[in-house]
Amino acid sequence: METLTIVVLLMFLVVTAIGIIVLRDLLAAVILTGLYSLVAAGAFIVMDAVDVAFTEAAVGSGISTILFLGALSFTKHQQKPRGHDSWVALFFVVVTGGLLLFGISDMPRYGSATSPAQTHPQIAKRFIEQSGDEVGPPNIVTSVLASYRGYDTLGETVVVFTAGIAVMGLLGLKRRRPEDETPEHASGDVPHEPGHDTDRLT
Repeated sequence: METLTIVVLLMFLVVTAIGIIVLRDLLAAVILTGLYSLVAAGAFIVMDAVDVAFTEAAVGSGISTILFLGALSFTKHQQKPRGHDSWVALFFVVVTGGLLLFGISDMPRYGSATSPAQTHPQIAKRFIEQSGDEVGPPNIVTSVLASYRGYDTLGETVVVFTAGIAVMGLLGLKRRRPEDETPEHASGDVPHEPGHDTDRLT
């Protein structure tokens, strides 16, 4: 039953991803993007990865959707018609996907009895029995993320912080015109009349 649920969720993810690609309505695409992250979080919960599901739901379905909706307020809701498809972009997508599939080819199957988590139970036993004394927090997941996997968590935090700064820069900063490009009489300025010194106070 659990395997069937995961297969159904993964198929729904594929259908949602195709819908995001095909749709030309950007608002509908953003909503489907949030739905995609929410379904992915559900799949993580079924696979007992609750911490990953929480992150996916908060960041992917929550914050990212809000940022996309904010970006839509600066643009139109309809995507521009495509001129032509880029074969170079398709090539890089296919190569990247192939490398990702190659990278996970030696990973154990889900629920495999020969996975490191099953063949080396002393690792999980140490986390359960000694994490409270070695790290301090009573929550084992917090101990793993904050201490045993501290550098990995630090890298993820840097990525999220950098992305946030980039989004703030794209949405909040205004480009200023250089002084040499500023017109002599901008709109709203009072024309300078000959013989009248506007800079002198009388």
